[in-house]
Amino acid sequence: MKIWTSVHHAVTALVLTVGLMAPALAADSVTNVGKQVPINILINASPWYGGFEKVTELYQKQTGNKVSLDVTPYNGMLEKARNAVRGDKSPYDILNIDTAWTIEFYKGGFLKPLTQIQPGYAMPKQVFTCGGSYYWNAQKQWRTPVGGELMAVPPNCNTQVLVYRKDLFKAAKLAPPKTFDEVLDDCKKLQKPGLYGYVTRGERGNGIWYDFLPFLYAYGGSEVADPENGDFTSTLNSPKALAALDKFIEIEKTCAPANRGAIGQADVIQLMATGNVAMAQVVIAAWPYFENPTKSVVVGKIAAVENPSVAGGKPGVPMGNWHFAVPKNIPEANQKAALAFMKWFLTKDAQMAYAKAGGIPVRSDVMAELSKEPKYAWMAAYKQSLEDAVQPIGYAEGAAVEDVMGLRLNQALIGQKSPAAALNTAAAEIEAIFKKNGRKTGHLPPLPQ
Repeated sequence: MKIWTSVHHAVTALVLTVGLMAPALAADSVTNVGKQVPINILINASPWYGGFEKVTELYQKQTGNKVSLDVTPYNGMLEKARNAVRGDKSPYDILNIDTAWTIEFYKGGFLKPLTQIQPGYAMPKQVFTCGGSYYWNAQKQWRTPVGGELMAVPPNCNTQVLVYRKDLFKAAKLAPPKTFDEVLDDCKKLQKPGLYGYVTRGERGNGIWYDFLPFLYAYGGSEVADPENGDFTSTLNSPKALAALDKFIEIEKTCAPANRGAIGQADVIQLMATGNVAMAQVVIAAWPYFENPTKSVVVGKIAAVENPSVAGGKPGVPMGNWHFAVPKNIPEANQKAALAFMKWFLTKDAQMAYAKAGGIPVRSDVMAELSKEPKYAWMAAYKQSLEDAVQPIGYAEGAAVEDVMGLRLNQALIGQKSPAAALNTAAAEIEAIFKKNGRKTGHLPPLPQ
């Protein structure tokens, strides 16, 4: 397997000790995918990449078909995908697209619907639909299986969870927190020199935007009023959103490292793996890193629960899933080869191998079997999170809105703007984005500053 490594990323160096012998075939296996032309996949350098690399090796071993991987840091993925679909011919046969970017590609007509590659194709019923984001209803301009066309399949249904040191909580006679107030209380009780109470991403861009969403959703806030039904009123500067941001900043200032405004995903994972934090809000895909004895000193000492809520409310769980999609501007043979790989990847056998190699499975039957084993106990939190998760930013302007929120939230966290000023500014900028595109939009009254 040819791998193009665009950047060295510590997380992708995850050493996997799981053997990947070809498993016995399940009833729905499509291991015999036939001879296919070689394919290239644009894939992100994420915590779950190690598992994907291993399962891709298994695909080549079982089928004899060749796969090349262009391993790219998150910040380079969108630009590469945009350039690929707008050229005469895409250099990639499978694009991995973040959920916040999908509408741009769906609405723009850059992707080949999977049922046009193989009429009648449908994902196995055991595969999670991750909030329906793999379907596009062109008439309604919304991601939904209802009247929607299948545009992509899931490499994961990444949700956030709260990871905590169960040994520290047990010693302090504390139960895992269920609310953000309890997170703050527990943090104060647990932290000491060399041990931070809580950490999440605060870096400018996608990091803080996505990691603020659990607070925003738990407090009943939103960034847009009702985009599914055409109401793009900017709501990020609501009192509920301000309460969420105030709590986010309070916890960060009380519990996180002093450089909280520069902390990214690799930093959060490293702090937990090195035993320097008691709680971390992370995507479930980070779990294998914590249990890798070559990278982590907390093996066997951590547990996962669903994200906290506000007292009496529902947990705030954003869906951060990825999408394997086929660009339209590649030859028909490559389109068929791409779908052959994706169909194989979604089989029970492949998903079982994927999970055991450190990937995050997307099949309910695989999770049901593995969750019975102690080492996969985290799957219970993952399953519950999937049931409560919300798909963020389901509109074409998603990447632009993400950029606005990433900048303004970071400014509030590091003190460049007050929380109210940051939200007022972001709301006005989001409204302008929608107005430029002719959306029905507006804004809420400014928050007092």
